[in-house]
Amino acid sequence: MTAKLNPYAVAPQLMKNWMGTSMAVAASLESSLIELVKIRASQINGCANCINMHTAEARAKGETEQRIYLLSAWREAPCYTDRERAALGWTDALTRLSEGHAHEGAYEALRAQFTEEEQVNLTLMINVINGWNRLAVGFGLWIEPEAAKALQKAAA
Repeated sequence: MTAKLNPYAVAPQLMKNWMGTSMAVAASLESSLIELVKIRASQINGCANCINMHTAEARAKGETEQRIYLLSAWREAPCYTDRERAALGWTDALTRLSEGHAHEGAYEALRAQFTEEEQVNLTLMINVINGWNRLAVGFGLWIEPEAAKALQKAAA
């Protein structure tokens, strides 16, 4: 894949702000849950860059290979908690919003597992990762996980 442009070079201040927002939102819920959400949304959106980056980050934070590999079939896999299932269902529903507004069941599961503040935090995280997916897919970005860490450091 060849990058069409480098958004960090073209709009450095906005990208720094976007990275800062991303990091703040990611810090609002447990790290393991956040990585599952990032990977799942990236699978749905077909974002190879983000799948690569967030599976590496999940592994570094102690996530198992089994749970990473089974994310595409999370509904059938017994290795996720009810809270994780609720988050993944909400991720699927919001990431696929253009396919129809059949998200009431996902919201009921979300409401059973998350406080109202956590619901907002998770929804913001889903929006953030979908935004990153669109930047990466749209501009043909490929950023190795180590390079992404440097970008995060610069935004902090």
